Amino acid sequence: MKTNILVIGLGLIGGSLAKSLMRHEDAIVYGYDADALTVRKAYKMGIIHKPVLSLEEAAAEADFIFFATPVGAAKKLLQQSRFWKLRKDVILSDTGSTKMEIMEAAKDLEHVFIGGHPMAGSHKSGVEAAKEVLFENAYYILTPGPLAGAAHINKLKDLLAVTKAKVHTLSATEHDHMTSIVSHFPHLIAASLVHQLDREQEYPFTRQLAAGGFRDITRIASSDPVMWRDITTQNNGMITRQLAQWIDEMANLKKLLEANEEEPIRRYFEKAKIVRDQLPIAGHGAMYSVFDLYIDVPDVPGIISELTGYLAEEQISIVNLRILETREDVFGILVISFQTDEDRQRAKACIAARTVYDVYIS
Repeated sequence: MKTNILVIGLGLIGGSLAKSLMRHEDAIVYGYDADALTVRKAYKMGIIHKPVLSLEEAAAEADFIFFATPVGAAKKLLQQSRFWKLRKDVILSDTGSTKMEIMEAAKDLEHVFIGGHPMAGSHKSGVEAAKEVLFENAYYILTPGPLAGAAHINKLKDLLAVTKAKVHTLSATEHDHMTSIVSHFPHLIAASLVHQLDREQEYPFTRQLAAGGFRDITRIASSDPVMWRDITTQNNGMITRQLAQWIDEMANLKKLLEANEEEPIRRYFEKAKIVRDQLPIAGHGAMYSVFDLYIDVPDVPGIISELTGYLAEEQISIVNLRILETREDVFGILVISFQTDEDRQRAKACIAARTVYDVYIS
């Protein structure tokens, strides 16, 4: 018996989810998007089995429906779904980055709703960037609604098993609290650091020096402003609480610096180093991340093509590469970024085996 899966919203996340769910031999994956051109692209690219023209008709046949749209759009679609003729045992889910708002919107639905958040991303967007391996080794959080029993949760987990994501169940409050700490709030900090740099007018050369470590630690400030506007407003309470704690931390740090005693300052940095060094290295966390490899290479013509050629021979895909001009506290001069830690480890072994260059993972 075939399992009908409807994915609404065929951007990076929705497209990647649809493509990975096509691994099920008994599944038929239907795709819908507000942009008809996106639906056609998804079908031609083999991301979905069947394009959907009538959302209501496709929903009526679905065993699973995923709302892979921004939270605001998903809330409107949930309201519309009240008027759809859905199967009694259908399971509804979403892919939003915040969960309390969507769970509140879904609490009175007559059908089972299980919130979802696949914690994966890419530097690219749109259906063209969809990958069936996007969720592999990434956390995929489920937040069950009031009608969702253990059997429903297990059914959804079984379906998602083909994504090879690490599926965990949390409450919406737990999810939004945790992601406010390790994902949402850091985006505000990165944005504020860039704003502080932008205010620097006295020494214009400062921006040139920002090309190294500063650019790396503020990378997430380049994320989609509209998406982060929505996330910030939807998880406002949790993020504001983190901001208040951060202000207290900065006040304590200011006192430490004003006292200007060497040993307390050293202990402050030592504790930060210990905690940071204990964080997991492999796998995806709550924020989209790339996996960087640092390589000490000589400044000679052809060196980059040599290294990328080795990686191409091993069929190792790279996300980005750059040369560091400012190298304070950073290993290496060439940085190559990869989608997964597995690719990074393979690249490290490849380059170490073929060259005499020092290769680091920071």
